[in-house]
Amino acid sequence: MSIKEYRLTSTEEPSDEFLHELMLQVAESARTSSARAEQALRKMMMETIATINKQRNAVSTHM
Repeated sequence: MSIKEYRLTSTEEPSDEFLHELMLQVAESARTSSARAEQALRKMMMETIATINKQRNAVSTHM
């Protein structure tokens, strides 16, 4: 049985090796997802900083 075919509702008990491989894949998926989320957050923060700086510059030139 392959990882992609296995479902937690399966009637077959997975082997220890299979569970180990499944957990490795879950961990890798979680790391990838976390890295993407962190990258998106950094991008949003940089865009927010740029917007604030533009607003500050616009206000300071009008004074």
